[in-house]
Amino acid sequence: MSAPALVPLAAAAAQRLHQLLSRDDGEEALLEEVLEMWRQAAGADAAAVYLHDGRGREACARAGGDLLPASLDGLDELPPRCSQQPLAGGVLVACGAALQEPPEPLPLLLASATRLCQHRQRLRQRDFEARYRGVELEAFYDVGLAIASTLDLKPLTEEILLRAVSLLDARRGALYLLQGGEYRLQSTIGGSARDALPGSVEHVPEEVLPLAHHLLAVPIEVEGSPRGLLVVGDKESRQGVGPFAEEDRRSLSLFANQAALALEQARLHQEALEKERLEREMELAAQIQREILPRALPTVAGYQLAGWTRPARHVGGDYYDAVELPGGNLGLVVADVSGKGVSAALLVAMLHSALRLLLDLREPHEEIARRLNAHLLAFSASNKFVTLFLAEVELATGRLTYLNAGHNPGLLVQRDGGLQRFSAGGVPLGLLPGVENRQGEAMLGPGDLLCLYSDGVTEATSPRDEELGQERLESLLVTARDEPLEEIRATIERELRELARGLPQGDDQTVLLLRRAGA
Repeated sequence: MSAPALVPLAAAAAQRLHQLLSRDDGEEALLEEVLEMWRQAAGADAAAVYLHDGRGREACARAGGDLLPASLDGLDELPPRCSQQPLAGGVLVACGAALQEPPEPLPLLLASATRLCQHRQRLRQRDFEARYRGVELEAFYDVGLAIASTLDLKPLTEEILLRAVSLLDARRGALYLLQGGEYRLQSTIGGSARDALPGSVEHVPEEVLPLAHHLLAVPIEVEGSPRGLLVVGDKESRQGVGPFAEEDRRSLSLFANQAALALEQARLHQEALEKERLEREMELAAQIQREILPRALPTVAGYQLAGWTRPARHVGGDYYDAVELPGGNLGLVVADVSGKGVSAALLVAMLHSALRLLLDLREPHEEIARRLNAHLLAFSASNKFVTLFLAEVELATGRLTYLNAGHNPGLLVQRDGGLQRFSAGGVPLGLLPGVENRQGEAMLGPGDLLCLYSDGVTEATSPRDEELGQERLESLLVTARDEPLEEIRATIERELRELARGLPQGDDQTVLLLRRAGA
């Protein structure tokens, strides 16, 4: 084509460019017209421009009929007499027996039209992604409202999995939560799934959803800490089932973030309910224990009594009592049940009822201990036992009969400052069958002071790990032996508080005091 002939061609192309760009599809129409002019000038039978659209090399414009394929992907070789060359981010393919180079400005116009078409495709893609993102966020919002309204863990996991499968058009799904170091199956849709997966799993095994061909799994995390796994399988489409795209992974990850918040909220709710339940149980146990412990000690002519207990927790395992017995005697008991909390309080209740029945039978202390031991072995847990100091005072004479089954030594502070210790004569009750505990005797003279206590008193520690100790308790009792019993009790309590200096109490603390009036 001669140079003078190109002038009206260029002018016509420029005029046509203005006409086409005013249309929504102007870029594609312009490319088709310029490509047709290029084909005629090049003497080609057919020509096509292929652009990359993210999925492959698809034909953006074709001229000369349908001689060239709609896509270059999957094509082993071009049709006969065809050649290709790069063009503005795409590929130009032309077919013909005697191709020639078109004169300027046609190559430049073709490259410009191709670039315009490419930009329009990108803008459309971005507009589509923005619209899709808006629809996706709206869907996530609706899903978030749906799952956030459920606090019961089982329905919540089912709802999360149902929403995830629906969101990705998946045929299968499973949800796992991290429990005890491994992922345990909580819910499944569309078929069975493995019951558990290792907690350190990096790649979800294919057999997690049996017979599924395509899997997609994302973690459920709270502040970077793993909580579970969300697994979907076999994405459905018009052609059947297929793999998941990278956009699906992003969508499922975003959904998993919402699911994590809902699961964490449900977990905290369950913990709050469990805490409330435990608090109700503890309050009930504390109420039972308050009914068991004496509200007031008996008033006995010629004697003074004082008792005090402070549990380390809401309820404790220490027990004390003073009982007026038939025949004018006084029974005293201080016991320490192994452990703390509700289980210890229940054992205290069993000990209280059994002791009251046995004391009414007026049997020797050895027989009472033997029966208690058999009772505890039969009806309490194998790891539970009781230390017990049981005493009976003949009020008229001051004669003291006692039995110490593995308990702290009872202390008798005499009026002149002398001290007797009533050490254990056997092992704690509830440990071994057939054990024997020996009974001992002593005399309470006028002005003498008897102190029974639990190991929470002598083993109380300071922040520097210093114990109150046996010697310090004995020295305190000897020094204050003539003080009123309430003053002695208050002094012991004050010593314990000052020793601890705000340190949490490590064990239950109990003191029972008895003094015979002076002559």
